[in-house]
Amino acid sequence: MNSNHITRSLNQFISRNDISHETAIYEAGHATAIYLGNKQRQLPPIFFQISITHDTYRMDNEWIAKVDGGRLIHTLPSSVAEATRDFTDAQKQAYRLAFEADIVNLLVGPLAEAKYVALRDHEPINLHLVPMQALHYYGETSDLETIREYLDCFIAEKTEQITKIAELFLMALNFINNPSHWRAIVALADYILRAGKDRIDCEEAGFIIMQQAY
Repeated sequence: MNSNHITRSLNQFISRNDISHETAIYEAGHATAIYLGNKQRQLPPIFFQISITHDTYRMDNEWIAKVDGGRLIHTLPSSVAEATRDFTDAQKQAYRLAFEADIVNLLVGPLAEAKYVALRDHEPINLHLVPMQALHYYGETSDLETIREYLDCFIAEKTEQITKIAELFLMALNFINNPSHWRAIVALADYILRAGKDRIDCEEAGFIIMQQAY
């Protein structure tokens, strides 16, 4: 299935709860990265759920979807170096991999939305069209703030932070540009829009993802 057909397919659904297509893609990207990306990295499975709620505090009174949970690092330490001081080398490596996985999974959400918008506008998705600094235009700014918090406790030196986030950004971009991953993201977004549920748990989401991922 080509990318333009996938985008047209997604646009054919009308959400019972009036969730925007961009929101559905954003959260589906996030959930797919958590479920599939962690599995591919041989990291422990994590519980998450996609919650659909009615935001009565917004003027447009819209419905919103949000991934709850799904992070390997539940509480950020003051610094990774301090938190892993007494770890073995293997434990330190595992902890760093978990840190990096959480950041990549957070990045996939806005990048998935950016790709959806780019395909809708018949433009390619690449580093020039959507650089890291443009992600604040897509989805939840709180996720970008969380990424910044991760980086601050992961790496103290700012120049090293820039190098690391560029590396992880490219990993997230490669994830969404994998055709089977993109099919899984779109399929899960379709399901979010069609299901009419208040909650989609990780097993249910995982079933949709795995149908498309391979």
